Amino acid sequence: MAQQTIPAAVGTPRSAPADRSGRPVRPRRALRPRTAVVAAVAWLVAAVFLLPYLQMVITALRPASELRDATYLPDHFAWSNFVDVWRDSNLGSNLRVTLLVAGGSTLLVLLVAIPAAYYTARVKYRGRKVFLLLVLVTQMFQPTSLLVGLYREFHQLGMLNSVWTLVLCNAAFNLAFAIWILTAYFSAIPVQLEEAAMIDGLGRGGALLRVTLPLAMPGVVTAVIFTFIAAWNEFVMGLTLSTVPESQPLTVGINGFIGNYTVQWNYLFAASVIAIVPVVVLFAFIERHVVSGLTAGSVK
Repeated sequence: MAQQTIPAAVGTPRSAPADRSGRPVRPRRALRPRTAVVAAVAWLVAAVFLLPYLQMVITALRPASELRDATYLPDHFAWSNFVDVWRDSNLGSNLRVTLLVAGGSTLLVLLVAIPAAYYTARVKYRGRKVFLLLVLVTQMFQPTSLLVGLYREFHQLGMLNSVWTLVLCNAAFNLAFAIWILTAYFSAIPVQLEEAAMIDGLGRGGALLRVTLPLAMPGVVTAVIFTFIAAWNEFVMGLTLSTVPESQPLTVGINGFIGNYTVQWNYLFAASVIAIVPVVVLFAFIERHVVSGLTAGSVK
């Protein structure tokens, strides 16, 4: 007997197309014109911001004989510029000083700002608004206006040309901003979460470390970024309070390639490329924590 073909029932869903391994293939969505325009604008903005860094890298790889050439790319790349900068200057010690200053300042700011901001956000004491106003007012003072007093003070204490002097100064000038930012984040976290944690057996410190601080992690990361970048890019205090080349930060060391009559552009940009690498690495690690902190609790 011939087999009869049974017609498919009306409304029966068709099976999705599959590849050779049997996995279903998702149909491609058509690119909308609005999405294409936004993507093109985003790439254009990214190119505008990245082109100066590309030019810096190209100049860092130029030999000294081709610095005044009008061509965009050199005839041959001088990778030895990075080796010469690292070997013939104090760039290694300057980088070590800057890492210690930026890292120490950031750690000191967090150790002081987190308890101060938490207490200010949770305890409604008398003069709280005045305290926050004074914290904000301290941001109006420029470090250059206090350099003479700072120099005389640290000179009398015998603390010139010291890494810890730069750590204290950078931490002092960035502490107010960190307190202000963290106070706003702690105030936005419901106090009932801490009360529930304390009912379960945690103390005030345990509730802060296990409940409140993880929820305020975006604010902590913001304070870390601003403090670290401000200490990393600081120039005036490092130039005034450190006169020995080995104890100067990286910004002051890079400035040494600018002479009275000539500028060593290839070495200057080679040192600048070396200087931005730790900051790029920091942002590569911190960006993940920023995104995870901002999206925490958004999906149940």
